[in-house]
Amino acid sequence: MPITLPETLPAYDVLRNEGVMVMSPERAARQDIRPLRIGLLNLMPKKIQTENQFARLIGATPLQIDLHLIRMTEHQTRNTAAEHMETFYRPFQDVKDEKFDGLIITGAPIEHLAFEEVTYWDELCEVFDWTQTHVQSTFGVCWGGMAMINHFHGVEKHMLAKKAFGCFRHRNLAPTSPYLRGFSDDFVIPVSRWTEMRQAEIDARPALRTLLGSEEVGPCLVEDPGHRALYIFNHFEYDSGTLKQEYDRDVANGTPINVPLNYYPDDNPAMPPLNRWRSHAHLLYGNWINEIYQSTPYEIAEIGT
Repeated sequence: MPITLPETLPAYDVLRNEGVMVMSPERAARQDIRPLRIGLLNLMPKKIQTENQFARLIGATPLQIDLHLIRMTEHQTRNTAAEHMETFYRPFQDVKDEKFDGLIITGAPIEHLAFEEVTYWDELCEVFDWTQTHVQSTFGVCWGGMAMINHFHGVEKHMLAKKAFGCFRHRNLAPTSPYLRGFSDDFVIPVSRWTEMRQAEIDARPALRTLLGSEEVGPCLVEDPGHRALYIFNHFEYDSGTLKQEYDRDVANGTPINVPLNYYPDDNPAMPPLNRWRSHAHLLYGNWINEIYQSTPYEIAEIGT
């Protein structure tokens, strides 16, 4: 089944040309099923790229997805055209009376700031609390996951001596988890962050369960059943060239940066990178959508009750 997107959203043509099933809202309204309402709270500066990445993953399931793009109310992006934001995004304050089957909260390039120093922190905390009454399942990604696990459990983020940057091997720590259905025992995930969450501090919270982890870069995917949430600190959603774009940007700006590890063949940035995580990315997000489908009420008004 397809993902429902406005035909004028750039992701519509991008995904359709890739073979992903997409459908306009007008066509979806004529189908006699209830689509899953999934919100994307997009905190990344490159909004369109991020829309494409997550729509690609959640649109590859057999279910019809109705995707809603959400932004922080007062924060103004400088990297995406105002017309795009006005056309496709709604501020959180305009959607907080609605209910969603799922919500993805993306990362944001603000790791160097303490959580409380982020200009929209108070409203983001309101979002976190709102998910408990208005969202069936929430997926916090990278900084978004770190912020959410901090809000609900007080787990702190820690600055790294150098950026964790590249493709790192991870282990499947919970093979029987429905979120890891079909996962290999170990696999590669792109990582791009200056901070980390520490396994010992997560283990000290009995309500949390680590599903994926790495000896090199620590915990990756954490389940929080009590808050109906998953937190992932790395980037399954990245395109093949995303790490290359980040590396090339830093090189062009004169920012000290290492070649991303295990990304280019022979770690040679002159070679085209290979995508070695795509299949597991689709598995994870497909399993998440399936778990939502299995648990969410048919009457959407019953979510949170």
